[in-house]
Amino acid sequence: MTDDVEKRWGDESSYRRAALYVVCVVGAAAVAFAVVNVWALNRDACAASHTHLCDTPAQVAVSVAPSLILLLGGIGAFIRTYQRWRAGLRWPTWQGAGWFLFILMTAYLAISAGSAAN
Repeated sequence: MTDDVEKRWGDESSYRRAALYVVCVVGAAAVAFAVVNVWALNRDACAASHTHLCDTPAQVAVSVAPSLILLLGGIGAFIRTYQRWRAGLRWPTWQGAGWFLFILMTAYLAISAGSAAN
């Protein structure tokens, strides 16, 4: 590996691809959130409860399903970062996408854990 490789930020097509990737991963996490919430609402165990997160399985499902999608999306972005770096292409945009997805996952876990504790 040569030492003359620098971070180059000005690749518009790479930015578009990384942004589309992030939008798709966040969209998939949102769909998973909606599906898990519908599942939690329609469970017999929580029918008499005033909330659809009435027991541990519902709380865990709502916390874990979108978080897992965001985690896998972040790992995928970091794999793409490494592939582009090895090929000598512009990689910082993909690294940013990976960190954004990891931060979003952490924030979602914190918020969902706080709401499940109530």
